[in-house]
Amino acid sequence: MNKIVIKGGKPLRGEVYIEGAKNAVLPIVTSALLATEGVSKFYNVPNLSDVKIISELLTSLGVKINYNKEEKTLEVDATNPLKKEADFEFVSKMRASFLVAAPILVREKFAKVAMPGGCAIGSRPIEQHLKGFSLLGANIIKDAGYVELKAEKGLTGTTIFFDFPSVGATQNVIMASCLSKGKTILVNVAQEPEIGDMISFLKKMGAKISGENTSCLVIEGVEKLHGAEHTIMPDRVEAATYMIAAAATKGNVLVKNARYEDNVALVSKMREMGVQIEVNKNEIRVKNDRDYLLPIDVKTLPHPGFLTDMQSIIMVLTLLAKGVSTITETVFENRFMHVEELRRMNAKIRIEGRSALIEGGEKLEGTSVKATDLRAGAALVIAGLIANGQTVVTNIKHIDRGYVNIEEKLRK
Repeated sequence: MNKIVIKGGKPLRGEVYIEGAKNAVLPIVTSALLATEGVSKFYNVPNLSDVKIISELLTSLGVKINYNKEEKTLEVDATNPLKKEADFEFVSKMRASFLVAAPILVREKFAKVAMPGGCAIGSRPIEQHLKGFSLLGANIIKDAGYVELKAEKGLTGTTIFFDFPSVGATQNVIMASCLSKGKTILVNVAQEPEIGDMISFLKKMGAKISGENTSCLVIEGVEKLHGAEHTIMPDRVEAATYMIAAAATKGNVLVKNARYEDNVALVSKMREMGVQIEVNKNEIRVKNDRDYLLPIDVKTLPHPGFLTDMQSIIMVLTLLAKGVSTITETVFENRFMHVEELRRMNAKIRIEGRSALIEGGEKLEGTSVKATDLRAGAALVIAGLIANGQTVVTNIKHIDRGYVNIEEKLRK
């Protein structure tokens, strides 16, 4: 299917179950490459196109992959030597593929990985990744779209300060540090829950890491790591999507397998707007019976701030507010591409620099719109749920990267 057709106007009611987190499963499965003994097994693995891509990439490196989509399990056997080159064919499809650099480097003493290239929502440079590898002792050569990393004598622990708390760089350098000689101290690391989930798995493999969920990590290098079992955390962005969809449609939805501690900023902003939210263990109920919501100001920031992935989604909810809301994007410079599509649906939104000014209260009208990226696609689906008439969302390959059966869940 290459489009989603929505007839808006119906409140969402019932229950929805949240899958394993896309942004956790990709780096965690990749970190299983560090294991030279045993097989790793993962549970709660979502059936997403990105999971298929990472599996294809690891298979191309000589790793044995076994995915059971019915049981949502994935097994990784990386005990054979790894191929030293990650081809552009795979890395170009998904930026998370660059995370194979660390496991290949520390195991094979050499890695050649295609540079991930551009991204629709803005620049995502790998300089912080390379800075970390260099400080650990790797020699780095950039040539013809590839990065070559060499460490013939292995890596040695040191203190590394990240200029920006990059999620990907934090993940790559953590993996490299686990098998480096001596102690590594990482300062100003990203603190996203998905990184905490990755650290939890690495410790099960035998890694010695302390300071998780803080801005400073201390890692004592070990000689080898082994396979382990791990259950992937719930997807906080998928949870946020259904929470906002429930509120936008004036519905009443129980979001199951959703953790409040992962979405504190979102819950706070939704309550500020007047949405009723009940928090229980591993589930969140969202209700909205108001004639209109209250405007808010949102500024995206690294965790524990408001997540950039939720920016486009909550923008749709501000269209129902009485007054002007402001959303400021500080993480990616080009993450307002969905605005033009929402304008096609009669939304009143003005862009000023890195801020969007949203004038709520105008009824959306269904039309044909195009998903420009993963979260923009989800936002347009929610907009279709509240619009008059029929909305057709095209280019939904983006949506399939991060949502399992979104149309089926909404129908239910």
